[in-house]
Amino acid sequence: MDRPRKILRLSGADTETFLQGLVTNDLDAMGDGLLYAALLSPQGKYIADFFLSWDGDTILLDADAEQAPALAQRLTMYKLRADVTVEETDLHLHRGVGDRPDDGFLDPRAEGLGWRAYRNEAQSDDTTDWSALYVSNAVPRSGVELTGDSYILENGFERLNGVDFRKGCYVGQEVTARMKHKTELRKGLALVDIDGEAPVGTPITRDGKEVGTLFSQAGGKALAYLRFDRAGEGMQAENASIKLP
Repeated sequence: MDRPRKILRLSGADTETFLQGLVTNDLDAMGDGLLYAALLSPQGKYIADFFLSWDGDTILLDADAEQAPALAQRLTMYKLRADVTVEETDLHLHRGVGDRPDDGFLDPRAEGLGWRAYRNEAQSDDTTDWSALYVSNAVPRSGVELTGDSYILENGFERLNGVDFRKGCYVGQEVTARMKHKTELRKGLALVDIDGEAPVGTPITRDGKEVGTLFSQAGGKALAYLRFDRAGEGMQAENASIKLP
């Protein structure tokens, strides 16, 4: 079962400028669509990821429900004297993979993730196996693959259209840019084949050495955080066999 979401609303004359200086993606690219972005610590580590969209002259922020209160508090702390108000809404997330409705936004992370819409009533007709879609598209989830120790580039945010390297400064930008331009990623999230199953968070070993951690699993595939120099034939997570595709 997928984690619930909470929709925040940001309003005020300084909202767009305020967010532009905080988040990993470029608000100028939002237009009439949906923008995927993250908020990082000054050390470049993950705090939260979310979607942003215009709703009139305000911005809706679609976040993990468990993260939303702390995220709203942090945004309020950052705004200082800026003309920005952060408040919870009673809106509900609606999703689907069929024809996009008039009020729906395409999910910018991957083509197979369908659309998202924000409505006053709760959704009751969605039977999509979102966990399986996230695994097959190698999409990390808030509070599962993405934690306070995560770096977004190791979790595929460039592939998922969640970071812009040409925009101006934002919190954590220096570390993120250095990882992009000056280093080769030696660790990161990978889509693997799995025979069997094991709990999320199970260590992956090879030849008696730990090479990574197993996360979400569905349909013979799994997401694994791996040390690429150690990954290879013979990986195990408890009794599950792990292979690179």
